[in-house]
Amino acid sequence: MDRRAFLKLAGGSAVASAAGIRPCHGGQAAESAGGQGFDVAAAQRTLADHRIARIETRQFQDSFPRSVGPNAKGNPAGSGGGFPVRIITTDQGASGWSSSRGGGEEDDAKLVGMKISELFDVSTGITEASPWWLDRVLHDLAASILRMPVWRMIGAAGPRAVPIYSGAIYMEDVMPPEAPRGIPAVLAACKQDYDAGYRAFKLKIGRGFKRMPKPEGLRRDIEVVRAVRDKFPDSKVLVDANDSYTADEMVGFVKAVADCDLYWIEEPFEENRDDLKRLREAMAQAGCKALLADGEARRDRADPPTAYGGYTQAFVDRLYALAAENLIDIFVLDLDIVGFSRWRRAMPKLAKAGVRAAPHAWMWTVRSYYSAQLAAGAGNVAIVEGIPGGAPGIDYSAYRMEGGNLVVPDVPGFGLRLR
Repeated sequence: MDRRAFLKLAGGSAVASAAGIRPCHGGQAAESAGGQGFDVAAAQRTLADHRIARIETRQFQDSFPRSVGPNAKGNPAGSGGGFPVRIITTDQGASGWSSSRGGGEEDDAKLVGMKISELFDVSTGITEASPWWLDRVLHDLAASILRMPVWRMIGAAGPRAVPIYSGAIYMEDVMPPEAPRGIPAVLAACKQDYDAGYRAFKLKIGRGFKRMPKPEGLRRDIEVVRAVRDKFPDSKVLVDANDSYTADEMVGFVKAVADCDLYWIEEPFEENRDDLKRLREAMAQAGCKALLADGEARRDRADPPTAYGGYTQAFVDRLYALAAENLIDIFVLDLDIVGFSRWRRAMPKLAKAGVRAAPHAWMWTVRSYYSAQLAAGAGNVAIVEGIPGGAPGIDYSAYRMEGGNLVVPDVPGFGLRLR
């Protein structure tokens, strides 16, 4: 196939006529195309024209704008972590890439010569023939071949201006241990991210778990929330305890910050019906309207993977049961532990259950952009976790911050480019 025959998207709603992919207009046509607004069968035929020529792996290193401190349980996050990416190139010269952990060169070599259509289905994501570690790589590749952004390829069901919060506001006040900088250090981190365009901050709480004596730690958590609320009145404030609180401590915390208009409370303690019910009742009495977000941490790993990847079915069933009682509002299952294709398939079930998603994305910067594409494409995402900074060698410039939202670009693939 002559790649030069592709035409650019017209208004983001059509793909190259040379590929035989026709835009769909109207309800009946959209329904026949799987709700994606274009001829899915023609798209699949286009993918069948491409075979894998090679798969390469490269290493990248994130650079945060500052050194990030600890949370309630973990060590300081530092200045950025390293991550591998895989790049697939086809025999037609098309390429796609994504961060990708798992597998090895021998595993990848077995895929050389396979048709992209054997590994990827536009309507649902990767097929059983594809290894899970190529999930996003194949999404980027397929969308690039079809000359459309991933969000359009997977449904265009959400807004392109995606709410985003800074997930890099950790316990800077307790660092360094020999000379803690106090609350001004937390405010300085918020100010840096505010200047970068963020209008929502997730604050780590739980200092009484091991950073401070319990009463002092709880007081500091409350003081930090109130200080950020006062300093940034136009921004959302979220809190994340990383399961470090007891139910009693969380009830006391909620009463103390009820007037701070929290957007959400994440993982207050290990999820269980009785404690969550008590917390919800205390929130109602105090007038706290925060959403309850849970589901990131897991005790058991699913092997083989379930419909929710590395999360066991029993774990996910428990989350749904809690959501059915209005005890959890948002699932924060990890982006990679679930997997991009599985997130696509699970989103309608979450929406039907009245639950929204906000995939956990810490700590690699590229994952925020994959989450934003999922939000714009599959919909039902409340807010995206942002990680300020970036990896040298990756071009993020197609995205922009606007009014506290990350605006997803109308360019092919995930919109990130290797320099």
